[in-house]
Amino acid sequence: MKLIATLLGLSVAATALAQDKPAPLQFSGYVETYYAYDFSRPESGERPDFLYNYDQHNEFNINLAYLKAAYTNEHIRSNLAIMAGTYAQANLILEPDLARYVFEANAGVKLAKNKNLWLDVGIMPSHIGFESAIGKDCWTLTRSIIAENSPYYESGAKISFTTDDEKWQLSGFLLNGWQRIARTNRSNAPDFGTQLLYKPSDKFTVNWSTYIGKESYTTALLNRYFNNLYIQSQLNRKWGLTFGFDFGGQERSQDNSALDYWWSRVFILRYAPGEHFRMAFRFEDYVDPNNVILNLTNSEFRVRGASVNFDFIRFKYAMLRIEPRYLFGPNNIFINGNKLVRDNLALTMSLSVGF
Repeated sequence: MKLIATLLGLSVAATALAQDKPAPLQFSGYVETYYAYDFSRPESGERPDFLYNYDQHNEFNINLAYLKAAYTNEHIRSNLAIMAGTYAQANLILEPDLARYVFEANAGVKLAKNKNLWLDVGIMPSHIGFESAIGKDCWTLTRSIIAENSPYYESGAKISFTTDDEKWQLSGFLLNGWQRIARTNRSNAPDFGTQLLYKPSDKFTVNWSTYIGKESYTTALLNRYFNNLYIQSQLNRKWGLTFGFDFGGQERSQDNSALDYWWSRVFILRYAPGEHFRMAFRFEDYVDPNNVILNLTNSEFRVRGASVNFDFIRFKYAMLRIEPRYLFGPNNIFINGNKLVRDNLALTMSLSVGF
């Protein structure tokens, strides 16, 4: 009887230990619904062209919904996620039809037995910026202009090294292009990117990302150089701060190697007085004098913005958010009825559930 009791005890302990260890195969999902009201009341029903999230006016819709399977062990890892929503319709419109439903599809292998050195290949989240397409992971409901007009995703190969103390991560990328799944010109060499991440604790992060490649809205491929820097800090239990800065340049033409520059800044202050409520205050500007990225108007693109965000987190996996946002600039680039104006006001609400 003592032997049986001992064996039963060992079995229970082993089962408990196995339950504490995460399973190698994990499934997750996310659904973010929204309603946005643009006070300019665009006749097309679409918000300004440089916004790719929550871009439908006066309509209940789904911004992003995905199902994801992830497998990880000591030597290999892989991710596969299929998506739908207005984000995918707006942001992946230039991709092949089937690729527009792929949120993530990649595989990785560990290259060193005793070092955290990995090679990952496939469709991955972008290495640029602090905001992603997943709303619940962002401090504000809508994405900043700095995020909307830099890559959300990329396709290619990534080699990354993380130090043993996990404070530093260095990554290099060979990419199909600036937010591209399908490469537009296969005769050129892959584009190149880097990322240097310093995270001494969960409360402080500094990131510097770069991109060098050939890209253009026209048939001519022009050299593009881009830098993104952001600092994110949880100052104390209630207050957090994020600062982001983009600076890029692109050749004017194939016959003129002089660079046209653009730059952008964003400042976000988050306040969380309790477990179930948060606020975020955002101030931003985006300057693209020669319409390199924002190839939308005949006048130079200069926009500033301010927003305030209210988050209600009643349950662990659900979030209700409300955000008024005001954008303005010196030039008439926003559509109001049948005329161009200098500013835009919108109210966006979202309800998201993740599991």
